[in-house]
Amino acid sequence: MLKIIVYIVFFIVIGTIVTGYYIKSDSLQDGEKIIGIGVLIFAFILMPLFIYLRYKGRDLSHFTFNQPKEEEEKK
Repeated sequence: MLKIIVYIVFFIVIGTIVTGYYIKSDSLQDGEKIIGIGVLIFAFILMPLFIYLRYKGRDLSHFTFNQPKEEEEKK
């Protein structure tokens, strides 16, 4: 279900950015606002959803810095 939501939001972002550039080519000021809305949706909605989807249920302990292991490696 979340994967479908990510796809839908992705196509909405692409649609808003393309629409913004199309409106901007007609020299209207609203095109830049629409492009900005698309970028904001991308940054604050799509990317967190995508990151959550990709790392859900994975063991992230491999990516943490563990001090005792480093001390053992120095010896």
